[in-house]
Amino acid sequence: MANTQIICPKCDSERLYKAGLRYLQDSSPVQRFLCRDCGYRFSESQSLNKQTSKGSFRQIGSTPSAHGLVKNLTELEPLKDRLAGATEKTDVKGKIIEYLWFLKKQGYAETTVKGRVQIIKRLIKLGCDLWNPESIKLLVAQHDDWSNNYKRTIIDAYDRFTEMEEIRWNSPEYKATEKLPFIPLEKEIDQLISGCGKKVATSLLLLKETGMRIGEAWKLEWTDFNEKNRNLKCTPEKHGRPRMFKVSSRLVSMLKALPKHSKYIFSKKNMSAHTANFIRQRRRLAKKLQNPRLEKITFHTLRHFYATMLYHKTKDILYVKQMLGHRSIQSTLIYTQLVDFENPEEYTCRIAENLEEARELIEAGFQYVTDIENKKLFRKRK
Repeated sequence: MANTQIICPKCDSERLYKAGLRYLQDSSPVQRFLCRDCGYRFSESQSLNKQTSKGSFRQIGSTPSAHGLVKNLTELEPLKDRLAGATEKTDVKGKIIEYLWFLKKQGYAETTVKGRVQIIKRLIKLGCDLWNPESIKLLVAQHDDWSNNYKRTIIDAYDRFTEMEEIRWNSPEYKATEKLPFIPLEKEIDQLISGCGKKVATSLLLLKETGMRIGEAWKLEWTDFNEKNRNLKCTPEKHGRPRMFKVSSRLVSMLKALPKHSKYIFSKKNMSAHTANFIRQRRRLAKKLQNPRLEKITFHTLRHFYATMLYHKTKDILYVKQMLGHRSIQSTLIYTQLVDFENPEEYTCRIAENLEEARELIEAGFQYVTDIENKKLFRKRK
């Protein structure tokens, strides 16, 4: 029997995933495919139709005779109508790939796509029937150990799945529980930066100094970095606003030390691998320093830290909103109530005897307080 090469009817690509089976009314299965290049989903018969329309006389049926070819081509004509009323039973891997492509076509950020796909995978692993909305409702309702915020994320991920599959359901409503984010001490962040490898440490210091989202930092290109002026241009995600940041000499030196293998500062290979590397190093340092608080520090924690410190320094909530790229002031107001900074015991004091020392202290985040005996006094939160 001659082998028939399956190609994408839309772009002619041979890079395909098997995307499950579609069962016809007579219970006969038809293999489905998903194109890895353009995301088009099609059946084996559609591919064969395109090949024969181009004049390719590859074998379609089980017999190489002309009679068999004509017979099978005749059977392909009403196939589209037969598939329209078919009952689809698809394998898990193919459906997850289709869901991933659906989210990408809807314009979701890469991090959002990965998070939603992981949720669908978890629902399958927990025994849910994705084509039965009641099983999803029951599972979510039974898990009292899940927060309302997480339940809302699950419902949102499944909403997109029902949209893709054209399933009608009434999604349950879970009200988000307002929680103040964890804000670590600056010395704890500095310990983490000092103890991590070069690439992870650079990304952590960048997030600390700019408050970028990790997705924004991951998209930074070398053309966004002005070494002479020590500026970084941030292209926003999640419908935020673009920003420009002035960074420290230390961060400039660390950025320059990174290899330039691509146009992206952090190579933009696999952010999940970078995150896993960070988690391993964080766990090691938390154990070494006997400080479990380090385990609570995430990439996004540094955004909260930046916003909190910036509001404390400026007392200007509109400026904080601008630097975070928020479009709504409601997203920024939380930083006005995070930490009480009025306790003087929370500060570290330094003295600058000349302009060079004063410049270094300011770049390190210290604030000028006053002059005492012809020396400048600076302070910074511990």
